[in-house]
Amino acid sequence: MSIPINIDDLLNRRVVESTRIEFKSDFNPNPIIHSICAFANDIDNMGGGYILVGVEEQDGAPVFPVKGISQERIDGIMKELIGYCRCIEPLYNPIVEPILFQGVYILVIWVPGGYGRPYKASVDVYGKEASKSTKFYYIRKFSSTLKASPEEEKELFYISTDIPFDDRPNLAAEVSDLDIGLMRSHLKEIGSALYERSLHMDALDIARDLQLISGPSERMKPLNVGILMFSEQPERYFRYARIEVVDIPDPTGTNMTEKTFTGPIQRQLRDALAYLKNYIIKEATIKEPQKAEAKKIYNYPFAAVEEILSNAVYHRSYQVNEPITVRMDPESIEITSFPGFDRSISDESIAQLVIRSKIYRNRRIGDFLKELKLIEGRNTGFPTAMQALNANGSEMLRFEMNPERDYLTVTIPVHPYFLPKKSSSKNADYEKKILTLLSEKPRSLTELAFAMGYKGITSKLSRTVNTMLAHGVICKMIDSDHAVKLSVK
Repeated sequence: MSIPINIDDLLNRRVVESTRIEFKSDFNPNPIIHSICAFANDIDNMGGGYILVGVEEQDGAPVFPVKGISQERIDGIMKELIGYCRCIEPLYNPIVEPILFQGVYILVIWVPGGYGRPYKASVDVYGKEASKSTKFYYIRKFSSTLKASPEEEKELFYISTDIPFDDRPNLAAEVSDLDIGLMRSHLKEIGSALYERSLHMDALDIARDLQLISGPSERMKPLNVGILMFSEQPERYFRYARIEVVDIPDPTGTNMTEKTFTGPIQRQLRDALAYLKNYIIKEATIKEPQKAEAKKIYNYPFAAVEEILSNAVYHRSYQVNEPITVRMDPESIEITSFPGFDRSISDESIAQLVIRSKIYRNRRIGDFLKELKLIEGRNTGFPTAMQALNANGSEMLRFEMNPERDYLTVTIPVHPYFLPKKSSSKNADYEKKILTLLSEKPRSLTELAFAMGYKGITSKLSRTVNTMLAHGVICKMIDSDHAVKLSVK
């Protein structure tokens, strides 16, 4: 069995998070077995990890050029490792492959999260009685392998009762549902050394190397992740596993357009993003006073749209028969998926826009999407989106869920410059009042709110001021005390 990931990406931690990679300058059985046990326990449901033997480490990073292991030692180490793995209970055997990199051999030990977890391993793996010696549950915390505390053992037993849905075999599907072309295309795109060999392999062997099947040889079944990503028709087994994009330019539904994206979920994501980029994203150039350079703004920064939709594909439940929907109107884009945020994210954190999940719903899907550069590393999606919105001068994201968290709607507000001009006399009177107050003297937004009779800054005032700024009706200035004020142009 071969390891499908690109070794250069792995060494440079471009795809797999650094916390999931451990470098060992040489083969040392005790710490290696303990790390195998910890990665197999996968307490954070991140997908296990990799141990690279023959790579020296400095401050958590590999030292180049890599040290490597002499070729004549490889077979002996692999045979020893089989024996040492018997010190893990229940028995767990990782996937091991020697890889030639820049003229030297590296032993790559791939440790996916195990089906038999929780695992424990002998403290000392040497000697004839090693398999009977004291055993402990080992886990990964950040970049370290540690013995689990009593509380962590309870957590490990709790999460071990449930295998993530994408990593379960699909008993209704067959291995023949996996498309050999899609599997080979994936290997080629990520630059895996397995690609050339895959040209002479059948679909079953490629699927086995990609860890997409499970079960006894007489009744092999594809995993759900395999059907979702490497089958041309995942909807045969997952109803509504698709992305629906609806554009509603008018509240009455006039000129409404709908488009549906189906097929492997990574293709759905790419096609939907390309459609949104070409059909929805608009650009404007604004000349700001007292600045030589014009500023480019977008109705929606594409980076924000990309991150939110990618997160929806990654974190949705494929057991819920509802599509991901992207609904657009003149004021916002709403992306809805099922279910909502995991309970590990508190209501207070959501209100503060601090979205950090401790549990990953689809760890295998996440690994594949990271290899394809379609999602970023751990918990970076929402911060990246909010950074893009802030740089564009847009309002922040809004989240909507019911108390049961059955669904999540993320609203991306349109930049105020692109809001449709409202011609109602009521809105005109509101803007006129703002202009009157600012013509008396420059005011900060807070001072303007008080002058308007508010106790604080309201969303209506903020939205109207942003629109007036974007259209050049008013401007910002710096007063003698270096405070930012609003003024009539």
